[in-house]
Amino acid sequence: MSVLYRWDKAAARWEAAEPTAAAVALADSWLLEEGLSTRLDLHRERFLAGAAEIGDASEPEAAWDALASLMPEAGRWFPRVDLLSDSELTLALRPAPPREETVVAWLMPEPDPRQLPRRKGPELELLGELRAQAREHGAGEAVLSDGQGHLIEGAYSSLLWWEGERLCAVPDETPALPGITRRLVLELAAEDRIEVRYVLPTPSDLAGKEVWLVGSLHGIRAVSEWVGDGLPAGAPVRAPVWQQRLDQLQG
Repeated sequence: MSVLYRWDKAAARWEAAEPTAAAVALADSWLLEEGLSTRLDLHRERFLAGAAEIGDASEPEAAWDALASLMPEAGRWFPRVDLLSDSELTLALRPAPPREETVVAWLMPEPDPRQLPRRKGPELELLGELRAQAREHGAGEAVLSDGQGHLIEGAYSSLLWWEGERLCAVPDETPALPGITRRLVLELAAEDRIEVRYVLPTPSDLAGKEVWLVGSLHGIRAVSEWVGDGLPAGAPVRAPVWQQRLDQLQG
């Protein structure tokens, strides 16, 4: 069962709260397992950077730094912090679903409809609608494309794939969310001196390749099937080992 908290600015503490109708201006979420999370500092960094772009980050910083006392030490959770349009801050402490190792991906035929792709929060409702459409097509994630037929990312995940021994990712300047899990995978690749190629792929570029949709909730999910373009999916040869490496970053 989820629990909602609101940041009391006057008392400088989190308090139990009821849902609000205010829109989400900024959000961040992460996986918490048995009291451990993976590079929570990077989620904090991304959230505070976003808060600074849209207003004063001092209150979000104080609120974030007070989160630790609310985090359960047992179980699997997926907390989410929101900065709302009325400048209020909320924390939703949500049970996390079981991890998925693979995912069926739907290639959305229309171009990416988002206006703020590099900011997590204001278009979460839209992304939820896209994922719902993916489910109608028998898929677990929608993969978004630009107007020229290049793939960008999943609705809730970053896109990575392998070409032989080379790891591939969309360029950093792509209008996509700067994913934390994507960043960690690329850092692990750098440690191993694995060549990384940055390129915007077309669907045909991914035919038969090992493709990952990565994010904080599930880590690495290998695409087991493509829906919408008849692409053959590659075998998830590397995904299990790399997921273990991500798990080792928990602390």
